[in-house]
Amino acid sequence: MREPTVRTQKIHRNYLKIRLIIFGTLALALVIASYFSESLCPYDPYLQDLGNAKALPSAAHLFGTDRYGRDMLSRVIAGSKTSIYSTLLLVGFIMVFGTMVGIFCAWSGKKTDSILMRISDIFLAFPGLVFALAVAAALGGGVHNAIIALAAISWPKYARVARSQTLAQKETVYIRAARLSGCGTGKLILKHILPNIFGPILVTAMLDIGTMMMELAGLSFLGLGAKPPVAEWGSMMSDTRNLLTTHPWVTLAPGFAIFVSVVIFNLLGDTVRDWLDPRNGR
Repeated sequence: MREPTVRTQKIHRNYLKIRLIIFGTLALALVIASYFSESLCPYDPYLQDLGNAKALPSAAHLFGTDRYGRDMLSRVIAGSKTSIYSTLLLVGFIMVFGTMVGIFCAWSGKKTDSILMRISDIFLAFPGLVFALAVAAALGGGVHNAIIALAAISWPKYARVARSQTLAQKETVYIRAARLSGCGTGKLILKHILPNIFGPILVTAMLDIGTMMMELAGLSFLGLGAKPPVAEWGSMMSDTRNLLTTHPWVTLAPGFAIFVSVVIFNLLGDTVRDWLDPRNGR
């Protein structure tokens, strides 16, 4: 197989850069828009108007209205804050916690490493969503409890990535040189280890956003996440699922929002992975 030429590599890097800018801008716009969602709603997302219930999509109500006459576009926009920021909070927590555990395992030695890795194996042995359902049900539902339930089963993957990367860096020449120069453990990890293992962890987190968003929506759909009348995409789909055959726009509106958000974050994650891949000339 022929090696790619310098010109081909440059074209590919420029293409990745364009993709990174486009999908990064879309994801950032989505996050910013969800933060200001209350100001962007054309109507009060919780205001009921029974005289206008189940209205068809129109110029006045682009996504129609639900059984209580609430504007679906406003509810989808309002629900973006709960859905997106809950997902980002979940991914941020499991990334930080899992990375800390992984680095601690690699740095502590065989006994501690073995104990913590066996604990992670126990969590990985359970079917993820089934275990999350059990934890969320035991905690009593709600957005916060759904986040805790998914965090309980999702941190081991980050711990394993961080552990393997730290073990690979631990015995390198530059780490030995830093030790000989009198660099302490904390400084060694923060200044030398963490920057060099952050790439794979970041890629894992970026690719996890879409998955965690769907799983949070799934728990809400099953009644173990956000509770009505809170505007949250999974809860909204659950609350209107019996209208799918007669008034499909009521259910499809939040489903479409989930689809668009997951696609944007997945495409951004794929682009970040390709951008950080050393084979692409980075």
